[in-house]
Amino acid sequence: MHVTLRQLRVFESVARHLSFSRAAEELFLSQPAVSMQIKQLESLVGLPLFEQIGKKIYLTEAGKEVFHYSRAVAQQLSDMEHALNELKGLERGRLSIAVVSTANFFAPQLLARFVQQHPGVQVSLSVVNRETVLRQLAENEIDLAIMGLPPEGLDVRWQPFMENPLVVIAPPSHPLVKEKRIPMKRLAEEVFVIREPGSGTRGAMERFFAEHRVQLKTSMQMGTNEAIKQAVQAGMGLGVVSYHTIELELETKRLKVLDVVGFPIRRNWYLVHREHKRLSKVAEAFREFLLKHAERLMQNKTPEKAPA
Repeated sequence: MHVTLRQLRVFESVARHLSFSRAAEELFLSQPAVSMQIKQLESLVGLPLFEQIGKKIYLTEAGKEVFHYSRAVAQQLSDMEHALNELKGLERGRLSIAVVSTANFFAPQLLARFVQQHPGVQVSLSVVNRETVLRQLAENEIDLAIMGLPPEGLDVRWQPFMENPLVVIAPPSHPLVKEKRIPMKRLAEEVFVIREPGSGTRGAMERFFAEHRVQLKTSMQMGTNEAIKQAVQAGMGLGVVSYHTIELELETKRLKVLDVVGFPIRRNWYLVHREHKRLSKVAEAFREFLLKHAERLMQNKTPEKAPA
């Protein structure tokens, strides 16, 4: 079969998204151009690669086979690109990194500092939920990931590079704002808005309160830290968030951090990559940059104790 790399690339994008329109957006092609490439590939293969049921498309058995090999080809090309970039040094190269949504409040600052030192580097930053980060790691779609809790059951290496303190937040009008050294059991009388199941912040919060035998009352779940902050500002309850996510709200006095005994919860941010992944020179340089400089660059954004 005289299959072209272009056809495989287009097919891989459609198969990954299960959408012709999203593949067209990703590849900067028109939807008819994407459809044409798929039809040509199906003609060469001699079997249909997709089937449509209702408004959704699905991979056929043949499509699943082609998808498996197209991903392998894409990875080989990526490895070749990394190897060639290493020969070029750090003046050029690409870095693909995914961060959980909470880390988006500081990761762009650190990436900007790194790019200032290496202006020829192109960075692809993906800000997604923890589940998507884990999938991208498992499928080897990214070089590095930043998250608050290393994954279990996945063949990865991880290193802590910066503290990630969790604090209790309240609206400025809340009566607890004026209190000092609030007993942790006092929080059981309050209502909390919390992150969705699977969130690293929620997991750490639940483990912490369980260890101290404090049962919290929850009013609702939120999918992002931004939603948590908005809900707390609106008086819908208290929240537990990373201190790194509330810099603007503290400056504008829209939120307050409560002085609760035992807080902040001391956690870390972790840099994660696949165990046997061959990191490019750029990815290795960014890893070293974080390990050496992240804590210092963000030191003014980490509380020694929970401020009132």
